[in-house]
Amino acid sequence: MGGNTKSIINVGYKRLRPDAQMPLYATAEAAGADLFAVEDVTLTPGKRALVSTGISIELDPGFEAQIRPRSGLAFKHGVTVLNAPGTIDSDYRGELKVLLINHGDTIFGIRAGDRVAQLVIAPVTTAHFFHVDEDLSTTDRGEGGFGSTGA
Repeated sequence: MGGNTKSIINVGYKRLRPDAQMPLYATAEAAGADLFAVEDVTLTPGKRALVSTGISIELDPGFEAQIRPRSGLAFKHGVTVLNAPGTIDSDYRGELKVLLINHGDTIFGIRAGDRVAQLVIAPVTTAHFFHVDEDLSTTDRGEGGFGSTGA
């Protein structure tokens, strides 16, 4: 197979609480670093909560951080990130918080130190939007919207 094409950038982080944990990659090839709760939270079925991580980060311009669900929490318990992926802009310096929702049937308890989400760093492309007076180009799909290309 191909060679290693993984990019590495430096991301500074600050502990806002002494018990906060640095984001950690579970394996050498993991795309997302685990984020850890710094508080106990009880999520009843159908409810949501904003879970504190106790850290803030500093990203270089041209990058964003995405807060994504952990597949194990979603599969085993129905707990996921409500606004997935949550976007952290490079100019944000506040605490990283994770918006979780319990889609499961039972109460789910989060304890301080639990892994609650993943943090993925990604490059950002900014669009230059411009108005056009003429028709947009035609495509086979055209104006077909929700469900127009299949199930």
